[in-house]
Amino acid sequence: MTSPQPQRARGRTVGAIVGGLVLGLVLTLGTDAILHAVGFFPPYDQVASSGALAVATFYRFVYSVLGSYVGARLAPNRPMWHAMFLGWLNLAASLIGAVITWNRGAQFGPHWYPIALIVLALPAAWIGGAVYAARHRDFSATGEFFAR
Repeated sequence: MTSPQPQRARGRTVGAIVGGLVLGLVLTLGTDAILHAVGFFPPYDQVASSGALAVATFYRFVYSVLGSYVGARLAPNRPMWHAMFLGWLNLAASLIGAVITWNRGAQFGPHWYPIALIVLALPAAWIGGAVYAARHRDFSATGEFFAR
């Protein structure tokens, strides 16, 4: 018979991952909707400018950092592992999005945009986990770099 502790830790791991994902998604989709409503972004079937996509890239990066921070914060143990797991999920979603939208039309924007989301997925997750670790003095989560 297994003890309840590993199951509780698994449940908290799932909760940490879901919490980080939900935060990132809600913030991203909410910001997208607001920027469409105020006219910063064009209607969904039209081409967004590179400037608008640069803004979207920036806030998606920030929200990924926040989501990874929350995942690390809610983790029952190994906060950096949880943050990076969220980063790998973000990377996979960004890759799938790039493959699905590549050469599908101008309304999906220039190719630099999905590439930027792919490239920034893991650094954003690492920063979120590192900020959590630095704030909570969990230097083992990020290696010796923060211990000095």
